[in-house]
Amino acid sequence: MKILITPRMDRCIGCHSCSLACARLLHHRLSWDTAGIRIHSSGGLTTGFTAVHCLACDPPPCAGACPVGALVPRKDGGVTVKKKLCNRCGSCAPVCPVEAIFIDQEGEPFVCLHCGLCVPFCPHDCLELAEANSLRLSSSSNSTESAS
Repeated sequence: MKILITPRMDRCIGCHSCSLACARLLHHRLSWDTAGIRIHSSGGLTTGFTAVHCLACDPPPCAGACPVGALVPRKDGGVTVKKKLCNRCGSCAPVCPVEAIFIDQEGEPFVCLHCGLCVPFCPHDCLELAEANSLRLSSSSNSTESAS
């Protein structure tokens, strides 16, 4: 499975095209509140931007916190959201370690599903989909090398 990564955020200009693409193409809405990826300033226009999105935790704490099983773990980390099961209690958002679950005004959760619809809409190629297994292998080998 693939997951969304943001390897070139130094190129980001804060246009929010990725957020709008997610909201419009995936959720069929045009609202900042319905995107699974958000762009935040790192402290001002001159300091750059950060992307807030699901980091594909394995196991995902948000799925464990959902009392009705509306957040279902994906094979290689992260979750899919079963909107019909969701009771909009909001218990998933506070347990996300990177605050990547966004709750809209009606209490509906929005989280990155790693679908990649946002990637082609980034004008500066800041985003990409990568194989989750290869990322985990390279990060674990890097941590082993640095520990030696």
